[in-house]
This record gives sequence, C-alpha cells and structure tokens, in this order.
Amino acid sequence: MSVLFSPVKIGPRTLKNRIIIAPMCQYSAENGHPTYWHAMHLGHLAISGAGALIIEATAVEPQGRISAQDLGLWSKAHEDSLRRTLTAVRACASIPILVQLAHAGRKASTANPWEGGAQIPPDHGGWAPEAPSAIPYEPEEIPPHALDAAGLDRIEQAFVDAAKRADALDLAGVEIHCAHGYLLHQFLSPLSNTRDDDCGGSLENRMCFPLRIVKAVRKALPRNRILGIRISATDWVPGGWDIEDSVAFAREIKKLGCDYIHVSSGGLSPKQQIPLAPGYQAPFAERIRRETGLPTIAVGLITDPALAETIVVTGQADMVALARGMLYDPRWPWHAAAALGDKVDAPDQYLRCEPHGLKGLFRR
Repeated sequence: MSVLFSPVKIGPRTLKNRIIIAPMCQYSAENGHPTYWHAMHLGHLAISGAGALIIEATAVEPQGRISAQDLGLWSKAHEDSLRRTLTAVRACASIPILVQLAHAGRKASTANPWEGGAQIPPDHGGWAPEAPSAIPYEPEEIPPHALDAAGLDRIEQAFVDAAKRADALDLAGVEIHCAHGYLLHQFLSPLSNTRDDDCGGSLENRMCFPLRIVKAVRKALPRNRILGIRISATDWVPGGWDIEDSVAFAREIKKLGCDYIHVSSGGLSPKQQIPLAPGYQAPFAERIRRETGLPTIAVGLITDPALAETIVVTGQADMVALARGMLYDPRWPWHAAAALGDKVDAPDQYLRCEPHGLKGLFRR
C-alpha cells in the first residue's frame, strides 16, 4: 500500500487518502450564487477518488470578491443557493467537502482571467478595493482604501458569519485564504502593509489581524469542523514575507487551534521571481512541518504520482494538493493509484470501466 493512499487525520476527521483537491476559482457565479457550472464542476471532482475537496475562494462580503463572478457566502440566500448545489453533489459522492473563505483586498474588482484580469474601476462597473494600506498591486491601478478600525471589525464579523454558514451547510470545515496576495496576506507582508498602528510595522503587529480572523473563525466553528489556512510561504521578492515569517505565523495559528496549513507561495507582488519546477513549494511545507509539527499540505506542480508519493513518504508534507492538474485530469487519483499499485474509490456506475490489466484498482 502506498503512503499517498493511506488514511490521514486532520483535526476531527480522518480522510481516506492524502490527495486534496485545492480551491480553484471558476469565475462563474451570479451575484455570488453558484450556477449550473458549479454543480458540474464540483460534481465530477467529487467522484475523483481524492481524500477531500475544497470549494473555490468564496467571498465573505461583496467587496471581497476578486471578480464580480466570484462565489460568495455573505448572506442566508447564498447559504441556501450553495446548499442546493451541495445537495446535488452529495447525492452522488461522499467525499468530505470544505470551503475556502476569502477576501481579495486590493486585488478585488478585476475582470475574469480569460478577459485579461485587469482591475475594473468603479466608473466602469467595478468597486473600490480595500487593503491594509493605500498601496495598489500595480502602480497604474487605483489605490485601495486603507481599512480603519471599523472596517477591520466589519471584515472579522463577515468571516465569522460565513464560517457559521459553512457549519450550517454541514461542510467538513473551512480553509481561511491567507495567500496569493489577497487581504490577509496583504496584512502579513511588509510590501503591502505600511500601517503605523497595532496592525503594522513589526512581524507581530502584521500578524495581528490575520490571527484575529483565525481566532474568531475557530471560535465560530464547532470542534467537529476542520479549520485550515492557506498561506504564501514567501513573496519571492527581497524584503517581503518569507519562510522564516511563515514558520513564526504557523506556530501562532497552531496555538489557536488550526488543524492544518496549506503551503503555497507568491501572488503579492508583480515583481515576484518564482523558480517554477515540479514540487517547488514542497520544501516550504517540509520546513513548516518540521519546525512546528502542524499538519501540512504541499501544493504546486505536483502532477507525477511518484513525486506525490515521495513528498508524503519523506515527510515533506502530510498531504498533497492538486489544482490545475486536477482540472486537466479529473481522474488523477485513479491514475495515481494505478501507477502506485494501490486501490481507490470509484462510483458503482463506473466500476466496469476498470481496465482489464488493473483488476482490483477500484475498491468494492
């Protein structure tokens, strides 16, 4: 039996295997509500044989969306519409499903990626972004509004309310988005946070608001719900957030009852220089796991089953996540199990598609 296909415990839940489907924005919602596209998208990923599925970045308030087509969970109506989608998915699959709660901060109000992804200003149908400091992502963009104390309180409550809605939806848990240059990452990095109050300056101060969100969400969720967090381990820019800061942050979120950390990188600055290679972010996950003991998910160009197996066998991470690779090959876990000589779950309706040379691949 491979380690990749062995069970793993995350907080209150035990997953059947260590393959996680990472959150992937679909830019296909209508006023924050899921559409037929989401039912299809989540449905076919839910029967992939992975250990868990994390729903895409879901905004906790309207102005926290990356685009106007982002999924949202800021009202009871959004809870109800997502419930309808989940009901359809759950009728066909038993995979544990989490949701990633997010706020885009200064990277809000953009066009869809296939439309260029540029910022849309308020006079062209967009809205005014908010951030720790009035520093735009790109120099030519409109500077975001620097959040005041009332704004911080509002966003904290939005995360809490969304977490309670996730609980009401009977989701397995919540992942807080603190990566890829979005709001909470913006607070962490000295490149985007130049505040002179208790939320800016020193590392401890810059961690203050993200930790406040983690603490509030943990309090809002029952202990039978998983709480995870996704971070960017480094900005890939000199003078920015780095792995040493990430280790310090991981220690603090562990104290607050976080069950895992999902280790990505980059996204905060257009000046980033990322040395892309298969598994290039796994060393960050390994260091955080080694120095904090917090369960980790490694992610980033992990598409070879042998590489995924090596990452978990050698202790670089407890789990591996796939995003674009899973879009390209929604049955990746089946193919990984075949390559590693293991077994994987498949729907009864698909059992007869088991290849003749791989009898025993599907559990029965």
